[in-house]
Amino acid sequence: MIGIVGYGTYIPKYRITVEEIARVWQKDGKAISKSLNVKEKAVGSLDEDAATIAVESARRAVSHAGIKAKDIGALYVGSESHPYAVKPTASIVADAIGASPDLTAADLEFACKAGTAGIQMCMGLVGSEIPKWIKYGMSIGADTAQGRPGDALEFTAASGGAAFIVGKKKEEIIAEIEDTYSFTTDTPDFWRRQQAEFPRHAGRFTGEPAYFKHVMRAAEGVMKMVKMKPKDFDYAVFHQPNGKFPIRVAKMLGFEREQIEQGLTTPHIGNTYSGSMMIGLSSVLDKAKAGDKILAVSYGSGAGSDAFVLKATKNIEKNRPTSVFEMFKDKEYIDYATYAKFRKKLKSL
Repeated sequence: MIGIVGYGTYIPKYRITVEEIARVWQKDGKAISKSLNVKEKAVGSLDEDAATIAVESARRAVSHAGIKAKDIGALYVGSESHPYAVKPTASIVADAIGASPDLTAADLEFACKAGTAGIQMCMGLVGSEIPKWIKYGMSIGADTAQGRPGDALEFTAASGGAAFIVGKKKEEIIAEIEDTYSFTTDTPDFWRRQQAEFPRHAGRFTGEPAYFKHVMRAAEGVMKMVKMKPKDFDYAVFHQPNGKFPIRVAKMLGFEREQIEQGLTTPHIGNTYSGSMMIGLSSVLDKAKAGDKILAVSYGSGAGSDAFVLKATKNIEKNRPTSVFEMFKDKEYIDYATYAKFRKKLKSL
């Protein structure tokens, strides 16, 4: 039995509305907000980056799991905005939470699905038959997502992250991971070259041959493996580049709106890239009850998807962390000038 024994989420308190961004670029903010189904996005402050977000998420996950950080044998941080080009974020996190140096750690990058790839790696190490391998593994998805000023990405690219601890003790697992499945192709829908500050994207091409194809194939693949259909799930969570794509892909797969509502976080905080699906899953775990079945599917441009089938155990109701929806309420609105300063868009600073 392998599953999640604890999780932690961090969302910066600062918010900027879609309409405020649109005002600066003389666009119709209400129309854009409706089109994207995003009202506002979370913005990391001057002293917040993927590393600080990962550290805070990791600390909260350790606290929720009620374990010793020194028992974590593997730690992975997935992000496409690591603060260093050559210097791991994972080692910073491990040291900050008091993990033992006797662990394996690495940074991962696969656009927005690097964090879920880390979960799969932790599953393999935790479940390994090699004696005394690792007790717990932690995977984090954290980003301060980039968007070129005035580009469509700027309306959704947000900051935030989530950490999951994977273990195998039945009495500790809050959600058993019953199976996982991945689908990957070379589909260049979104990219950022070395030294380039902002990513580029292929516009509408990012939808049909990229996001929808991969999410659907991964979801269908894992459901086939476990012999389940959409009606068999209590919740479903999909990667959320905006607030419309996950609703559309859920409908295409045969899920009802009420199955995805709890995990639909992007309308409230924007697209946190590597943290996107993981924050959505955290929100679902905030409400899930023993026996509930959950489908979770990530997506990373380039392109690939990781799908998971989880089953909540009786342990999930023993200790609830601060919910994601409660974090939505802790916010402070900023104007575009402050946002530009926080995200270092003013190059003379």
